[in-house]
Amino acid sequence: MALDYDEVMAKVETDIPFSYTDADTMLYALCIGMGRDPLNAKELPYVYELGGEPLTVPTLATVLVPDMFPRDLGWDYSQVLHSEQRMQLYRPLPAAAELLINKRVVDVLDWGKNRGALFLLEAEGRLASDDTVLFTAGCTIMARGDGGFGGPTGKGPAPHRAPKREADLSCEIRTRPDQGLLYRLTGDRNPLHADPTAAAAVGFDRPILHGLCTFGIACNAVLQTICDYDHTLIEGFDARFSSPVLPGDTIRTDMWQDGNIVSFRCTARERGTIVLRNGKCTLRV
Repeated sequence: MALDYDEVMAKVETDIPFSYTDADTMLYALCIGMGRDPLNAKELPYVYELGGEPLTVPTLATVLVPDMFPRDLGWDYSQVLHSEQRMQLYRPLPAAAELLINKRVVDVLDWGKNRGALFLLEAEGRLASDDTVLFTAGCTIMARGDGGFGGPTGKGPAPHRAPKREADLSCEIRTRPDQGLLYRLTGDRNPLHADPTAAAAVGFDRPILHGLCTFGIACNAVLQTICDYDHTLIEGFDARFSSPVLPGDTIRTDMWQDGNIVSFRCTARERGTIVLRNGKCTLRV
């Protein structure tokens, strides 16, 4: 059945309650590679409630939105692909909070019957106590089985381009063989990231890592290399997913800094495969 553009664009969910604790905050930091060296005094505050509460990794925001997109969009879910992630922080995230989440469809672009449809989705997180907006999170989803429905055409957000020079800095973070099993405890229980049979059914010889885990690992790299672990410096973080990470890969994040903009690209070093591209981290000025 073809997508109904007007019906999809009307899909809005508002004031969805969501809560998280300092345990969730510390678990997320562990899931993106922090705490491997328990004697690292700059990472410890992210995985231990030193001084009362832990610090928050900015990309924690990506796991504070249940399911990311509104329900019942009418697409063939077996054919959807998470292709881009965007995030804007308006203030540092608290270590624990009660939130209200709004979700909406920004647009759906028709790329044709053989190419699919591009969904642009956005969510907003607010403090339930006083309605303060903490963050917005946007994503681009390619619905490969849903093109040709007669909707508007377009290219979607223009990708950020890294400078044409050698990277200024690089950081390597090795993923664990069980990284997907750990990261799924943040909320994404897709069997593709845990079950070898499910992974084989879609052509992988082993479960692959969550794209948003790679996204968080890239943030970890920028945080430690550019920001000296000061989480308050990061206010925006965007990237395009280009290839899966296999748990156990070493992710090398190459970075270019120009003022308050850090461009970045992630490569699975052992395989020479770019796994995140068009990365853009915006630093608070």
